[in-house]
Parts: sequence; C-alpha cells; structure tokens
Amino acid sequence: MKRLLWILWCASWAGSVSAAMDRAAFVALSASVLRIEAPRSTGGYALGSAVVIGKDQVVTNCHVTRDAVEIFVVRGGARWTAEAQSADVARDLCVLRVPGLRGQVVPMAPTAGLGVGQGVTALGFTGGMGMQNSTGEVVALHRHDGSRVIQTNNWFSSGASGGGLFDDDARLIGILTFRLRGGEAHYFAAPADWLREMLDQPGRHPFKAVAPLPRDALPFWQQRWTEQPQFLRALECSLTAETPAPAPARATSSPC
Repeated sequence: MKRLLWILWCASWAGSVSAAMDRAAFVALSASVLRIEAPRSTGGYALGSAVVIGKDQVVTNCHVTRDAVEIFVVRGGARWTAEAQSADVARDLCVLRVPGLRGQVVPMAPTAGLGVGQGVTALGFTGGMGMQNSTGEVVALHRHDGSRVIQTNNWFSSGASGGGLFDDDARLIGILTFRLRGGEAHYFAAPADWLREMLDQPGRHPFKAVAPLPRDALPFWQQRWTEQPQFLRALECSLTAETPAPAPARATSSPC
C-alpha cells in the first residue's frame, strides 16, 4: 500500500513539471532529493534538504547543519544517520557521509552551459515536510569565487535549503541556498561547479565527525555588508529602493 501511494504521489507530482523535462527522469529525481533533520546543540531541530551525489554521500547547505549534534537523512519511512561531514562553509556546501544510504546518484552539469532564460526546476522540502517542485528560469548568473551563483525565479522557502536545482535534462546545476526578501525573482543556488571542486579535491575540506561548525564561520551571503559579494550588495540596494523602509531600519542593515 505504501509503495502504491508513493507511485501515485510521484505521478501526480510529475504532472506539474516543465514539459521540457522528461517525466520519467523527473520522477526518478524523487529518489535523489532527501530530507535533513538536524538536532541542534541549542535545542530544537534544523530542517533542510539534500541531494544524493555519490555512494553514501549527499550534499546540503552548511547553514542547515551549522549547529547540529546529529544529522539524519530521511526519505519516506527510511532514516539514515550521517557519520561525518566535509564543510566548505564560505560557499555554504556540506557533503555528508551516510553509510548504507539508498538513493539514485544524480549527474551534475557545469554552469558554463547555462544561459539567462533557460528553464530550470527546483526540488526541495519547503516547510520541512513534503517535497515540492518549482519550475522557472535562470534570471541572472553572478560571477563569484571561480564560478557563477545562479539566480532564478523558482520559488522556495525554509526547508528547501540544500535541495537541488536541475536543468531540463535532470542534471544538477546548483544547490538551493538562499533568497532575498521582497523580490519575486531573487532565489539563489550555489553552483554545482563548487561541489565538483569539493569532490575532486577532498583534501581541502576533509571529513570530520558531525559536530557544530565554528560559529564565526559564515557563508558568503551571510557575511557583513562590506564583505558580501558586489552583486549581492547591488541587489539588496535595488530591493531597498523598490520597497523603502524607515530610514533608521535601512541604516542598520546596509548603507543603501
């Protein structure tokens, strides 16, 4: 019965996918995007998403696992425990080693082949519960740290962090990471290029036992205003201009 419900859910879910993506490939992705539950050292849980990228490995955002004392990877009724993580906090990418994990490894594609206006699909556990998909397109590509951060109009919210951004060939092109409030096309994904670097150069970010990450280490998009990438500062200023806030409120957040 559970298997039947899973098949029916996948079939109805696939009905909303972009016509450009093969439906069979789209349904297959449901076995590759998983949910993260991370009990915090300060109490409570952080909820997020993850993508299967190798044997016993998934990738998620470090801001999801930042305070974690344990990390669980969940799909339906199955639940696995991560034994270690490799953290590139500056780029907000954490690779988890999960013994016994069952999931379909997704292929990756570089951002070099992406263009503005290209159709993309975002998959993640928005709200921390059921998986949701959002179809949209690439709005902009922002050069940063050796690659291009992907800006789209694919809606996602809390819980989807660490989920996947896929092209119409069901290839992973980015990891859903953050959004800017106040805009309908201000959703951002860390490029798969960064993830490929982590996998190709494992010595740069060695696996360590799961434990809270250093509190003074922040992703590029959470840095102080003066240390954020230029494209982010420009976008935040443009949003501030479009939706004016009281002067004191703006002054404390940025010099816009």
